[in-house]
Amino acid sequence: MRFANMLLVAFLVMLAMASPAFAGESAGTGAGIGMGLAIIGIGIGIGLIGYAALSGIARQPEQAGAIQGAMFILAGLVEGAGIIALVLCLSLLFL
Repeated sequence: MRFANMLLVAFLVMLAMASPAFAGESAGTGAGIGMGLAIIGIGIGIGLIGYAALSGIARQPEQAGAIQGAMFILAGLVEGAGIIALVLCLSLLFL
């Protein structure tokens, strides 16, 4: 938890100290930060889905097929939302 707080503070300091000299590159910087956050979000989402599915299967092994099916559907939805976020960030870069 302490590492997450330090990481958040470092990120906020980086954003607060952004200079107007980088105003011309703000689209690239924003797109890069957005892509990084999208990748982190995808990783966290799929990790939570996998954790919940494994603990559900451990509690009720006879329901493994149903849990796996729901897990794959949810992982696809998370991945799809992440890919849409990446495409939007790339469109910010090139348009």
